[in-house]
Amino acid sequence: MTYGLTIPLAGIPLPDQRPVIAGLPELGYTDVWSAEAGGADAFTPLALASAWAPQLRLGTAIVPVFTRGAATLAQSCAALAAAAPGRVAIGLGTSTETIVRGWNGLAFERPYARVRDTIRFLRSALAGQRISERYETFTVDRFRLQLVPPEPPKLLVAALRPGMLRLAGREADGAILNWLAVEDVPRVTSYVGPGREIVARIFVLVEEDPERARAVARPLVAAYLTVEVYRRFHEWLGRGEALAAMWRAWAAGDRAGAAAAVPDQVLDALVVHGSPDRCRAHVQRYVDAGVTTPVLALVPAPGGPPLAEQVRALAPASQSAVSR
Repeated sequence: MTYGLTIPLAGIPLPDQRPVIAGLPELGYTDVWSAEAGGADAFTPLALASAWAPQLRLGTAIVPVFTRGAATLAQSCAALAAAAPGRVAIGLGTSTETIVRGWNGLAFERPYARVRDTIRFLRSALAGQRISERYETFTVDRFRLQLVPPEPPKLLVAALRPGMLRLAGREADGAILNWLAVEDVPRVTSYVGPGREIVARIFVLVEEDPERARAVARPLVAAYLTVEVYRRFHEWLGRGEALAAMWRAWAAGDRAGAAAAVPDQVLDALVVHGSPDRCRAHVQRYVDAGVTTPVLALVPAPGGPPLAEQVRALAPASQSAVSR
């Protein structure tokens, strides 16, 4: 099976991550996936990984469709795909209004249509076509890539609710899921349909004491699930009542109170925690439920093992690797 890791790892300088990433294939990891919010951009860590571990597949989870112009986005995707032929998956998504409008000063309008138009544009551009097209959300005039990758990358859509999930199944090669529980997977993937890749970023915290793990996870869960798109997602999934107190405290400016109001059962469902063996077993349940590519996102814990050690302990081949 495919088994991915989110990079870059938190708190480790990018150059110092080389030995960890270079050792991933031996441990059984097949993929590395980047994110793009307020840290590294989506492409630089993957470009480094393509040189450090040429066996790995490289994925973006995600590149926002609003924060780069169409031609610039196509060039970035093409360059990565040319550097790692046949080993690139481009995850596209709306990101959030905070990142798009607040941090980049760009309009956050018609997100569904913008993702749809971007997929259609990239399909044509990455095939080397000359494009003059008035899409519903942007216009491209006489553009053609000068560097056409030998094999176009897969295109995936970050999706939470039915409209975007159906788009992922209809026009992309699959969907990227985030912040969902094992029991949510069948419902969510039913909208994507068969024959598509299902990537899920799974937050993992190696901490055997449940209360310490929950103390670390609470502010993380509160910070994410109060973002409007995730609020709507979890209301749709049926967690509105369980999370209502958290949302009320956050709206009142009480960040600590919001974190404290996250119920234990929600924390335990959304953040995998425990011993490495227990964490691996929990990740496997996502796979059994329909995820085709689990992607671990390691959450640092004060006093916990270094992330490089966690990478080894959580790997599919960890038992044989540790014994050597």
